[in-house]
Amino acid sequence: MAYIPFDTDFTHLNTSEDMRAVVQRVSEASVTVDGEITGEIGHGVLVLLGIHQNDTEEQMRWIADKICKLRIFSDEEGKMNRSVTDINGGILVVSQFTLYGDVRKGTRPSFIESAPPDMAETMYEKFVDYLKKNSGLDIQTGVFAAMMDVRLLNDGPVTIILDK
Repeated sequence: MAYIPFDTDFTHLNTSEDMRAVVQRVSEASVTVDGEITGEIGHGVLVLLGIHQNDTEEQMRWIADKICKLRIFSDEEGKMNRSVTDINGGILVVSQFTLYGDVRKGTRPSFIESAPPDMAETMYEKFVDYLKKNSGLDIQTGVFAAMMDVRLLNDGPVTIILDK
């Protein structure tokens, strides 16, 4: 294993300019804002969605379609061969700008790669609408830019990170 000195400068590395999603297979998940449940699902996936400042609708559609087709649920033989669509599961989508927290310098995250709030909210809403119109599944959400309590019961755990 190569030794990397602690003071190595990583600023030459390119940051991702991709929409980012953390997809967790769950037995159940919910979002609460100010003591009120705003979205909840049973068996399905919790999607933490990060919008980059350069994201496009093409990237948004690719991520949404990929989430619906990810074969992360078990078949009769216990193999991950089924998608959330195959099991008719739910999808809970939570906006998560902190997925673009950059800590390569210092210890306080920089969020300059995240989309500005107006753009991020528009793209988040388009993402949710796209899923609702095209997946045929129960799509639930958090509240954009709200302080949310996200509860989940991981199934597995199975966690996949998608970038496009």
